[in-house]
Amino acid sequence: MTFTVRPISSTEHLDHIRSRRSVSFQQTPAWAAVKTEWRAESLGWYAGERLAGTGLVLHRPVPRLGYTLAYLPWGPDIDWAGGLTVWMPPLVSYLRSQGAFAIRVAPPVRTDIWSAAEVKEGIADPGVVRLTDLPGRADPVGNDVARYLCDSGWIPQNPESGFGAGQPQFTYEIPLRRPDGTARSEDDVLTGMNQLWRRNIKKAAKACVEVTASTGGEDLKAFHDLYVHTAERDRFTPRPLAYFEKMFTALRAEDPARISLYLAHHDGDLVAATIYVRVGGHAWYVYGASSTTKRDVRGSNACQWAMIRDSLAAGCDVYDLRGITPTLSTDDSHVGLIQFKVGTGGQAVRYVGEWDLPLRPIVYRAFDLYMRRRNQ
Repeated sequence: MTFTVRPISSTEHLDHIRSRRSVSFQQTPAWAAVKTEWRAESLGWYAGERLAGTGLVLHRPVPRLGYTLAYLPWGPDIDWAGGLTVWMPPLVSYLRSQGAFAIRVAPPVRTDIWSAAEVKEGIADPGVVRLTDLPGRADPVGNDVARYLCDSGWIPQNPESGFGAGQPQFTYEIPLRRPDGTARSEDDVLTGMNQLWRRNIKKAAKACVEVTASTGGEDLKAFHDLYVHTAERDRFTPRPLAYFEKMFTALRAEDPARISLYLAHHDGDLVAATIYVRVGGHAWYVYGASSTTKRDVRGSNACQWAMIRDSLAAGCDVYDLRGITPTLSTDDSHVGLIQFKVGTGGQAVRYVGEWDLPLRPIVYRAFDLYMRRRNQ
């Protein structure tokens, strides 16, 4: 089979996404309206007149040179198990013709999976420092993809810490279907959580914490105030309110059910808030915020449980808690993140990660040097 790659309309792109079970929200046409600092285009892979795959490309220009970094976050949406020798060359050819100095992809393909029990054992073992020290379960498709990219001149961009400027290579996910494809029940998911998580969910219910789902609007200001408070406490740089307003406007215009805001109140006080996104059978916990006061009523656990229940009701396949670092050392401050998420049951997942293909080596080396200096 031979493919050609050419631009498609947002309507054609969205129609194809609706036919798919799982596509990242960062590969939807709406995401282009969120990342307005990039120039975006939707691409289609055609076998004759049949649209077989899609990709949202974000172009970051190099000042004064006219070349761009062509970035496909968590994409493209192609058959990664179908032989990349027919899928990738037409993408490279098209983007080269459009003036890209490099292409960056982040294949939505797993390479390794570790169960909650395996992660817990690793944390308890002083001889285990990272997830990759554990045997886990390898995914042959993901490892084939990584081998193809490496053999084809692509360069991995995955920091050892697991977190970089792009997409996280390690995530934590709760499967919402059994291996035979049948849906899990709420009781089954709850039973899979550890005792602390179950107790905290019950504690929130007993304290009469009320969780409501919102479409954004004026509630976004309340979320953002709490989010800024969380950023000051946990020492990270918050995004501005305008970013979240743009995100809700763009994603809800594409699909009213695409994005929701969950608010946990206790006696009228906002104690936790989260942002939830769903595309087909994949649901994500995207952002969270919590109050330093009233932490004992467990508003964050209540929000998570509400989002998991709604994902089950929507017939989702997976609830995605997104990025973790691969550290399992109790001496590392980042281990608390994976300890919190492993309490939900589920599994830690390693993806292929982000890879660059330099098309104009001199420009790419200059760009790479600039990025390294900026991130120091």
